[in-house]
Amino acid sequence: MSACLRRFTSNSMKYTIPFRKSVPRVNVVRLEGVIMTRQGGLNDQAVGAIVERAFRKGKPVAVALAINSPGGSPVQSSLIAARIRRLADEKELPVFAFVEDVAASGGYWLACAADKIMVDESSIVGSIGVVSSGFGFDEFISRHGIERRVHTSGGSKSQLDPFKPENPEDVARLKSLQGDIHAAFIDHVKKSRGTRLGEGVDLFDGSFWTGRRGVELGLADGIGHLVPTMKETYGEKVKFSVFGPRRSFIRRFGIELAQRALSGVEERSHWARFGL
Repeated sequence: MSACLRRFTSNSMKYTIPFRKSVPRVNVVRLEGVIMTRQGGLNDQAVGAIVERAFRKGKPVAVALAINSPGGSPVQSSLIAARIRRLADEKELPVFAFVEDVAASGGYWLACAADKIMVDESSIVGSIGVVSSGFGFDEFISRHGIERRVHTSGGSKSQLDPFKPENPEDVARLKSLQGDIHAAFIDHVKKSRGTRLGEGVDLFDGSFWTGRRGVELGLADGIGHLVPTMKETYGEKVKFSVFGPRRSFIRRFGIELAQRALSGVEERSHWARFGL
């Protein structure tokens, strides 16, 4: 091969990737599931070491993120995405995100940690917003003669109590918090996507789109799947190493099953928002 260098340009920097006599390797990190702090969820504690290994092991030419997440915790989304960007800059490696069924809300936050986002035509992307949900039981317990007793040492210590009538001041405080989180989300997307974001459509109102429409709006860069796209980029002989959580026999068939049963309703609600 006559050339000795290949340049990869991202929105934020240029990488110079030397051609190697050895077969190029792409390390793949699977980011799948609802983003939440509890065990069994997708969070920085669970995947941090995995992400670190993917950037450091085997001298990869790139890191690919296989994403399938309807979102969840904004803090965990931010922690994982920040770790990915820190390692990408430190190792001067390009990062590609490949969206499977969905990368919405916090899932899209993760995708924006990549230099390039690829989707399937029918993937779901977007949902750049913040949501809080719950139930109100105050009328139910009142009808059954149940009295709610709450004692606090601070006037704001019992906000949004589901067993008390909704307080407009509590709702206003919650919306203020949501506004701050939403602003951070928008800033993250704008820094990642830059001028690639489309105009004329409100991309930050919580709406979500198919992968094809997401490309048109600048939320993604193209239609493509992980293996063929990486082969097109780095050659047919490119090798893949997949990095994911290691699970013991007991955890897989015992403890984890019990935990998933307890959190199943919450997880289903996240997926169901996108028809999945």
